[in-house]
Amino acid sequence: MSLARKRIGILTGGGDVAGLNAIIKTVTYRGSEDDIEVVGLRRGWEALTHLDLDDPASKSHYLIPLNRENTRVIDRRGGTVLHSSRTNPSKMKKLPDHLAGQDLPVSESTKSGIATKTWDLTGQVLANLSGLGIEHLIAIGGDDTLSYADKLNGLGVKIIAIPKTMDNDVRNTEYCIGFSTAITRASDAIQRQRTTVGSHERIGIFRIFGRDAGFTALYTAYVTSIRCVIPEYKVNLDKLIQLLIEEKRANPSNYALIVLSEGAEWEGFRLQEYGEPDAYGHRKRTSVAEVLADEIKRRAGEETIVSDLTYDLRSGDPDFIDKLVALTFGNMAYDAILEGKTGLMSALVEGRYDLVPIPDAKLGPRKLDVTSMYNTERYRPIYANKRGLPIFLNRASQGGRW
Repeated sequence: MSLARKRIGILTGGGDVAGLNAIIKTVTYRGSEDDIEVVGLRRGWEALTHLDLDDPASKSHYLIPLNRENTRVIDRRGGTVLHSSRTNPSKMKKLPDHLAGQDLPVSESTKSGIATKTWDLTGQVLANLSGLGIEHLIAIGGDDTLSYADKLNGLGVKIIAIPKTMDNDVRNTEYCIGFSTAITRASDAIQRQRTTVGSHERIGIFRIFGRDAGFTALYTAYVTSIRCVIPEYKVNLDKLIQLLIEEKRANPSNYALIVLSEGAEWEGFRLQEYGEPDAYGHRKRTSVAEVLADEIKRRAGEETIVSDLTYDLRSGDPDFIDKLVALTFGNMAYDAILEGKTGLMSALVEGRYDLVPIPDAKLGPRKLDVTSMYNTERYRPIYANKRGLPIFLNRASQGGRW
Protein backbone atom coordinates (compact mmCIF):
# COMPACT_ATOMS: atom_id res chain seq x y z
CA MET A 1 0.00 0.00 0.00
CA SER A 2 1.55 3.32 -1.13
CA LEU A 3 1.44 6.40 1.02
CA ALA A 4 -0.57 9.37 -0.29
CA ARG A 5 1.57 12.14 -1.77
CA LYS A 6 1.89 15.36 0.20
CA ARG A 7 -0.41 18.03 -1.24
CA ILE A 8 0.02 21.84 -1.24
CA GLY A 9 -2.69 24.32 -2.21
CA ILE A 10 -1.94 27.76 -3.66
CA LEU A 11 -4.25 30.73 -4.30
CA THR A 12 -4.13 34.40 -5.31
CA GLY A 13 -6.61 36.91 -3.88
CA GLY A 14 -7.47 40.58 -4.39
CA GLY A 15 -6.18 42.68 -7.28
CA ASP A 16 -3.78 41.12 -9.76
CA VAL A 17 -0.18 42.35 -10.03
CA ALA A 18 2.80 41.41 -12.16
CA GLY A 19 4.88 38.60 -10.67
CA LEU A 20 2.19 36.25 -9.36
CA ASN A 21 2.73 33.61 -12.04
CA ALA A 22 6.43 33.39 -11.17
CA ILE A 23 5.48 32.27 -7.65
CA ILE A 24 2.99 29.71 -8.94
CA LYS A 25 5.56 28.28 -11.35
CA THR A 26 8.47 28.02 -8.92
CA VAL A 27 6.35 26.32 -6.23
CA THR A 28 5.05 23.86 -8.82
CA TYR A 29 8.53 23.06 -10.17
CA ARG A 30 9.97 22.59 -6.68
CA GLY A 31 7.04 20.34 -5.79
CA SER A 32 7.58 18.17 -8.88
CA GLU A 33 11.19 17.59 -7.82
CA ASP A 34 10.07 16.44 -4.35
CA ASP A 35 7.05 14.40 -5.52
CA ILE A 36 4.67 16.85 -3.83
CA GLU A 37 1.35 17.63 -5.51
CA VAL A 38 0.50 21.30 -6.02
CA VAL A 39 -3.17 22.19 -6.47
CA GLY A 40 -4.14 25.59 -7.84
CA LEU A 41 -7.23 27.00 -6.08
CA ARG A 42 -8.89 29.27 -8.62
CA ARG A 43 -10.53 32.63 -7.87
CA GLY A 44 -8.93 33.19 -4.46
CA TRP A 45 -10.86 32.31 -1.32
CA GLU A 46 -13.98 31.71 -3.46
CA ALA A 47 -12.46 28.35 -4.41
CA LEU A 48 -12.82 27.18 -0.82
CA THR A 49 -16.23 28.74 -0.09
CA HIS A 50 -17.95 27.73 -3.33
CA LEU A 51 -16.31 24.40 -4.13
CA ASP A 52 -18.75 21.46 -4.08
CA LEU A 53 -16.63 18.32 -3.79
CA ASP A 54 -19.58 16.19 -4.93
CA ASP A 55 -19.93 18.10 -8.21
CA PRO A 56 -17.35 17.38 -10.97
CA ALA A 57 -18.24 20.66 -12.73
CA SER A 58 -17.55 22.63 -9.54
CA LYS A 59 -14.22 20.84 -9.07
CA SER A 60 -13.08 21.63 -12.62
CA HIS A 61 -14.22 25.25 -12.14
CA TYR A 62 -12.27 25.84 -8.93
CA LEU A 63 -9.35 23.38 -9.00
CA ILE A 64 -6.42 22.93 -11.35
CA PRO A 65 -3.69 20.35 -10.69
CA LEU A 66 -0.45 22.21 -11.42
CA ASN A 67 2.49 20.55 -13.16
CA ARG A 68 5.60 21.46 -15.12
CA GLU A 69 3.71 21.35 -18.42
CA ASN A 70 0.89 23.75 -17.57
CA THR A 71 3.14 26.21 -15.71
CA ARG A 72 6.18 26.14 -18.03
CA VAL A 73 5.65 29.55 -19.67
CA ILE A 74 3.31 31.32 -17.24
CA ASP A 75 6.06 33.40 -15.60
CA ARG A 76 6.60 35.23 -18.89
CA ARG A 77 3.46 37.29 -18.44
CA GLY A 78 1.64 39.24 -15.74
CA GLY A 79 -1.68 38.63 -14.03
CA THR A 80 -2.52 35.32 -12.38
CA VAL A 81 -3.37 32.09 -14.20
CA LEU A 82 -5.33 31.09 -11.08
CA HIS A 83 -7.60 34.14 -11.41
CA SER A 84 -8.65 36.17 -8.40
CA SER A 85 -11.64 37.51 -6.50
CA ARG A 86 -12.40 39.73 -3.54
CA THR A 87 -13.99 37.06 -1.37
CA ASN A 88 -14.17 37.22 2.41
CA PRO A 89 -15.29 33.79 3.67
CA SER A 90 -16.11 35.30 7.08
CA LYS A 91 -18.69 37.70 5.60
CA MET A 92 -20.42 36.20 2.58
CA LYS A 93 -23.40 38.23 1.38
CA LYS A 94 -24.70 35.42 -0.81
CA LEU A 95 -24.50 31.69 -0.29
CA PRO A 96 -23.35 29.33 -3.06
CA ASP A 97 -26.34 27.45 -4.50
CA HIS A 98 -25.35 24.08 -3.01
CA LEU A 99 -25.27 25.59 0.51
CA ALA A 100 -28.58 27.45 0.28
CA GLY A 101 -30.93 26.54 3.13
CA GLN A 102 -28.22 25.02 5.31
CA ASP A 103 -27.83 26.03 8.93
CA LEU A 104 -24.71 28.22 8.78
CA PRO A 105 -23.37 30.94 11.13
CA VAL A 106 -25.09 34.21 10.18
CA SER A 107 -24.70 37.83 11.28
CA GLU A 108 -26.92 40.84 10.75
CA SER A 109 -25.72 44.45 10.80
CA THR A 110 -27.47 47.72 10.12
CA LYS A 111 -25.74 50.72 8.58
CA SER A 112 -27.55 53.90 7.48
CA GLY A 113 -30.83 52.11 8.06
CA ILE A 114 -29.98 49.25 5.71
CA ALA A 115 -29.85 45.76 7.21
CA THR A 116 -27.21 43.41 5.82
CA LYS A 117 -27.04 39.67 6.41
CA THR A 118 -23.72 37.84 6.04
CA TRP A 119 -22.69 34.22 6.51
CA ASP A 120 -19.42 32.87 7.90
CA LEU A 121 -18.33 30.01 5.63
CA THR A 122 -15.13 29.22 7.51
CA GLY A 123 -16.51 25.78 8.36
CA GLN A 124 -16.99 25.12 4.65
CA VAL A 125 -13.41 26.30 3.94
CA LEU A 126 -12.03 23.90 6.55
CA ALA A 127 -14.16 21.04 5.24
CA ASN A 128 -13.00 21.62 1.66
CA LEU A 129 -9.33 21.79 2.65
CA SER A 130 -9.75 18.51 4.52
CA GLY A 131 -11.70 16.91 1.67
CA LEU A 132 -9.01 17.92 -0.81
CA GLY A 133 -6.26 16.53 1.39
CA ILE A 134 -4.42 19.85 1.34
CA GLU A 135 -1.93 19.79 4.18
CA HIS A 136 -0.38 23.18 3.59
CA LEU A 137 -1.68 26.34 1.92
CA ILE A 138 0.14 29.24 0.25
CA ALA A 139 -1.99 32.41 0.20
CA ILE A 140 -0.76 35.27 -1.99
CA GLY A 141 -2.44 38.63 -1.46
CA GLY A 142 -2.64 41.99 0.24
CA ASP A 143 -4.06 43.03 3.61
CA ASP A 144 -7.54 41.64 2.98
CA THR A 145 -6.50 38.23 1.65
CA LEU A 146 -3.87 37.83 4.36
CA SER A 147 -6.27 38.82 7.15
CA TYR A 148 -8.26 35.69 6.38
CA ALA A 149 -5.06 33.65 6.08
CA ASP A 150 -4.24 34.77 9.63
CA LYS A 151 -7.68 33.62 10.78
CA LEU A 152 -7.16 30.16 9.26
CA ASN A 153 -3.75 29.90 10.90
CA GLY A 154 -5.44 30.55 14.25
CA LEU A 155 -7.81 27.66 13.50
CA GLY A 156 -4.96 25.24 12.93
CA VAL A 157 -4.58 25.36 9.15
CA LYS A 158 -0.94 25.20 8.09
CA ILE A 159 -0.49 28.31 5.99
CA ILE A 160 2.31 30.47 4.57
CA ALA A 161 1.58 33.93 3.16
CA ILE A 162 3.20 35.98 0.39
CA PRO A 163 2.55 39.76 0.30
CA LYS A 164 1.32 41.18 -2.98
CA THR A 165 0.05 44.69 -3.62
CA MET A 166 1.15 47.57 -5.79
CA ASP A 167 0.32 49.83 -2.80
CA ASN A 168 3.25 48.24 -0.85
CA ASP A 169 1.24 48.66 2.36
CA VAL A 170 1.40 45.20 3.98
CA ARG A 171 2.95 45.33 7.45
CA ASN A 172 6.06 43.39 8.53
CA THR A 173 7.73 43.73 5.10
CA GLU A 174 9.47 46.50 3.19
CA TYR A 175 8.35 45.15 -0.17
CA CYS A 176 5.25 43.61 -1.73
CA ILE A 177 5.18 41.95 -5.15
CA GLY A 178 3.82 44.29 -7.84
CA PHE A 179 5.26 47.50 -6.39
CA SER A 180 8.30 47.87 -8.63
CA THR A 181 6.38 47.16 -11.83
CA ALA A 182 3.74 49.72 -10.82
CA ILE A 183 6.37 52.43 -10.26
CA THR A 184 8.10 51.54 -13.53
CA ARG A 185 4.78 51.82 -15.41
CA ALA A 186 3.81 55.07 -13.68
CA SER A 187 7.13 56.81 -14.29
CA ASP A 188 7.12 55.72 -17.94
CA ALA A 189 3.59 57.08 -18.43
CA ILE A 190 4.39 60.39 -16.74
CA GLN A 191 7.59 60.88 -18.76
CA ARG A 192 5.64 60.21 -21.98
CA GLN A 193 2.87 62.62 -21.06
CA ARG A 194 5.33 65.46 -20.40
CA THR A 195 5.27 66.08 -24.17
CA THR A 196 1.49 66.57 -24.22
CA VAL A 197 1.24 68.57 -20.99
CA GLY A 198 4.14 70.76 -22.12
CA SER A 199 2.73 71.24 -25.61
CA HIS A 200 -0.49 72.62 -24.15
CA GLU A 201 1.27 74.51 -21.31
CA ARG A 202 -0.90 73.06 -18.59
CA ILE A 203 -0.68 71.45 -15.16
CA GLY A 204 -0.66 67.66 -15.45
CA ILE A 205 -2.45 65.79 -12.64
CA PHE A 206 -1.91 62.05 -12.24
CA ARG A 207 -4.05 59.83 -10.00
CA ILE A 208 -2.49 56.60 -8.79
CA PHE A 209 -3.53 53.71 -6.52
CA GLY A 210 -3.10 54.08 -2.76
CA ARG A 211 -6.31 54.09 -0.70
CA ASP A 212 -4.64 54.37 2.71
CA ALA A 213 -0.92 54.65 2.01
CA GLY A 214 1.11 56.90 -0.27
CA PHE A 215 4.00 54.61 -1.22
CA THR A 216 3.05 54.35 -4.92
CA ALA A 217 2.54 58.10 -5.36
CA LEU A 218 5.61 59.12 -3.35
CA TYR A 219 8.02 56.69 -5.04
CA THR A 220 6.70 57.69 -8.47
CA ALA A 221 7.26 61.34 -7.53
CA TYR A 222 10.73 60.45 -6.22
CA VAL A 223 11.95 58.97 -9.52
CA THR A 224 10.20 61.51 -11.79
CA SER A 225 11.11 64.60 -9.69
CA ILE A 226 7.56 65.93 -9.34
CA ARG A 227 5.28 66.85 -6.44
CA CYS A 228 2.86 64.48 -4.76
CA VAL A 229 -0.04 64.38 -2.30
CA ILE A 230 -0.41 61.32 -0.08
CA PRO A 231 -3.12 60.02 2.34
CA GLU A 232 -0.80 60.35 5.35
CA TYR A 233 -0.62 64.17 5.17
CA LYS A 234 -3.30 66.76 4.39
CA VAL A 235 -1.76 69.60 2.39
CA ASN A 236 -2.96 73.20 2.27
CA LEU A 237 -4.75 73.55 -1.06
CA ASP A 238 -3.94 77.23 -1.71
CA LYS A 239 -0.28 76.59 -0.96
CA LEU A 240 -0.23 73.53 -3.23
CA ILE A 241 -1.76 75.45 -6.13
CA GLN A 242 0.70 78.31 -5.60
CA LEU A 243 3.66 75.91 -5.68
CA LEU A 244 2.39 74.34 -8.92
CA ILE A 245 1.90 77.74 -10.58
CA GLU A 246 5.37 78.90 -9.50
CA GLU A 247 6.88 75.71 -10.87
CA LYS A 248 4.95 76.06 -14.13
CA ARG A 249 6.15 79.63 -14.68
CA ALA A 250 9.75 78.70 -13.88
CA ASN A 251 9.66 75.86 -16.45
CA PRO A 252 10.87 76.90 -19.95
CA SER A 253 8.07 74.76 -21.39
CA ASN A 254 5.49 76.35 -19.03
CA TYR A 255 4.03 73.24 -17.41
CA ALA A 256 4.03 71.44 -14.04
CA LEU A 257 3.17 67.92 -12.89
CA ILE A 258 1.76 66.37 -9.72
CA VAL A 259 0.81 62.82 -8.68
CA LEU A 260 -1.94 62.06 -6.15
CA SER A 261 -2.74 58.88 -4.23
CA GLU A 262 -6.38 57.88 -4.75
CA GLY A 263 -6.87 58.37 -0.99
CA ALA A 264 -5.17 61.79 -0.81
CA GLU A 265 -7.10 64.68 0.77
CA TRP A 266 -6.33 68.26 1.78
CA GLU A 267 -7.27 70.49 4.67
CA GLY A 268 -11.04 70.92 4.79
CA PHE A 269 -11.73 68.32 2.10
CA ARG A 270 -12.93 64.75 2.44
CA LEU A 271 -13.22 62.34 -0.48
CA GLN A 272 -16.66 61.02 -1.28
CA GLU A 273 -17.29 57.30 -1.64
CA TYR A 274 -19.90 55.62 -3.80
CA GLY A 275 -21.24 52.20 -4.81
CA GLU A 276 -21.66 48.98 -2.87
CA PRO A 277 -18.86 48.04 -0.45
CA ASP A 278 -16.75 45.05 -1.51
CA ALA A 279 -16.27 41.89 0.55
CA TYR A 280 -13.92 43.72 2.90
CA GLY A 281 -16.04 46.87 3.28
CA HIS A 282 -14.22 49.12 0.78
CA ARG A 283 -16.30 51.43 -1.42
CA LYS A 284 -15.05 53.19 -4.54
CA ARG A 285 -13.78 56.74 -4.14
CA THR A 286 -14.44 59.70 -6.39
CA SER A 287 -11.39 60.91 -8.31
CA VAL A 288 -9.32 63.30 -6.21
CA ALA A 289 -7.52 64.29 -9.43
CA GLU A 290 -10.73 65.59 -11.01
CA VAL A 291 -11.58 67.50 -7.81
CA LEU A 292 -8.11 69.09 -7.77
CA ALA A 293 -8.42 70.03 -11.45
CA ASP A 294 -11.72 71.82 -10.72
CA GLU A 295 -10.18 73.66 -7.75
CA ILE A 296 -7.15 74.80 -9.78
CA LYS A 297 -9.45 76.14 -12.50
CA ARG A 298 -11.74 77.86 -9.96
CA ARG A 299 -9.03 79.35 -7.75
CA ALA A 300 -6.28 80.14 -10.28
CA GLY A 301 -7.87 79.99 -13.72
CA GLU A 302 -5.26 77.44 -14.85
CA GLU A 303 -6.06 74.68 -17.33
CA THR A 304 -5.14 71.08 -16.42
CA ILE A 305 -4.83 67.62 -17.95
CA VAL A 306 -5.98 64.76 -15.73
CA SER A 307 -4.69 61.23 -16.23
CA ASP A 308 -5.81 58.17 -14.26
CA LEU A 309 -2.81 55.85 -13.78
CA THR A 310 -4.48 53.02 -11.94
CA TYR A 311 -5.28 49.67 -13.57
CA ASP A 312 -2.61 50.05 -16.24
CA LEU A 313 0.07 49.97 -13.52
CA ARG A 314 -0.78 46.41 -12.46
CA SER A 315 -1.11 45.10 -16.01
CA GLY A 316 1.43 43.49 -18.32
CA ASP A 317 4.72 41.73 -17.69
CA PRO A 318 6.68 42.00 -14.42
CA ASP A 319 9.93 43.95 -14.35
CA PHE A 320 13.19 42.42 -13.11
CA ILE A 321 12.68 43.32 -9.44
CA ASP A 322 9.19 41.85 -9.27
CA LYS A 323 10.39 38.65 -10.96
CA LEU A 324 13.35 38.39 -8.60
CA VAL A 325 11.35 39.03 -5.43
CA ALA A 326 8.39 36.88 -6.53
CA LEU A 327 10.63 33.90 -7.27
CA THR A 328 12.48 34.33 -3.99
CA PHE A 329 9.32 34.80 -1.90
CA GLY A 330 7.84 31.69 -3.55
CA ASN A 331 10.92 29.60 -2.84
CA MET A 332 11.05 30.82 0.77
CA ALA A 333 7.39 29.85 1.22
CA TYR A 334 8.07 26.41 -0.23
CA ASP A 335 11.10 25.91 2.02
CA ALA A 336 8.98 26.93 5.03
CA ILE A 337 6.41 24.28 4.09
CA LEU A 338 9.10 21.60 3.86
CA GLU A 339 10.11 22.59 7.39
CA GLY A 340 6.50 22.32 8.60
CA LYS A 341 6.19 26.02 9.46
CA THR A 342 2.90 27.93 9.60
CA GLY A 343 1.60 31.45 10.27
CA LEU A 344 4.57 33.05 8.53
CA MET A 345 4.98 35.38 5.56
CA SER A 346 7.81 35.83 3.07
CA ALA A 347 9.23 39.33 3.54
CA LEU A 348 12.06 41.79 3.11
CA VAL A 349 13.33 43.19 6.42
CA GLU A 350 16.25 45.65 6.52
CA GLY A 351 16.79 44.79 2.86
CA ARG A 352 17.18 41.06 3.62
CA TYR A 353 14.86 38.17 2.84
CA ASP A 354 13.20 36.75 5.92
CA LEU A 355 10.13 34.94 7.24
CA VAL A 356 7.95 37.04 9.56
CA PRO A 357 4.56 36.54 11.25
CA ILE A 358 1.49 37.15 9.10
CA PRO A 359 0.48 40.73 10.04
CA ASP A 360 -2.24 41.35 12.59
CA ALA A 361 -5.20 42.52 10.50
CA LYS A 362 -6.46 44.73 13.34
CA LEU A 363 -3.45 47.02 12.90
CA GLY A 364 -4.56 48.01 9.39
CA PRO A 365 -2.30 48.82 6.44
CA ARG A 366 1.27 50.05 6.74
CA LYS A 367 1.72 53.81 6.29
CA LEU A 368 4.50 56.05 5.04
CA ASP A 369 6.70 57.72 7.64
CA VAL A 370 5.97 61.35 6.79
CA THR A 371 8.81 62.73 8.94
CA SER A 372 11.57 60.95 7.03
CA MET A 373 10.01 60.62 3.57
CA TYR A 374 7.72 63.58 2.77
CA ASN A 375 8.66 67.26 2.59
CA THR A 376 5.63 68.95 4.15
CA GLU A 377 6.81 72.41 3.05
CA ARG A 378 7.38 71.60 -0.61
CA TYR A 379 4.90 68.71 -1.02
CA ARG A 380 7.48 66.42 -2.56
CA PRO A 381 9.67 63.47 -1.45
CA ILE A 382 12.63 64.04 0.84
CA TYR A 383 15.85 63.26 -1.01
CA ALA A 384 18.35 63.82 1.82
CA ASN A 385 19.59 61.47 4.54
CA LYS A 386 19.23 58.08 2.86
CA ARG A 387 22.51 56.55 4.02
CA GLY A 388 22.02 53.33 5.93
CA LEU A 389 18.47 52.69 4.70
CA PRO A 390 17.50 49.38 3.05
CA ILE A 391 17.24 49.38 -0.76
CA PHE A 392 13.54 50.38 -0.81
CA LEU A 393 14.19 53.35 1.52
CA ASN A 394 11.74 52.30 4.22
CA ARG A 395 11.52 49.92 7.14
CA ALA A 396 8.86 47.32 7.82
CA SER A 397 6.09 48.50 10.16
CA GLN A 398 6.17 46.05 12.99
CA GLY A 399 3.50 45.50 15.55
CA GLY A 400 1.27 42.94 17.14
CA ARG A 401 3.13 39.66 17.47
CA TRP A 402 6.49 40.62 16.07
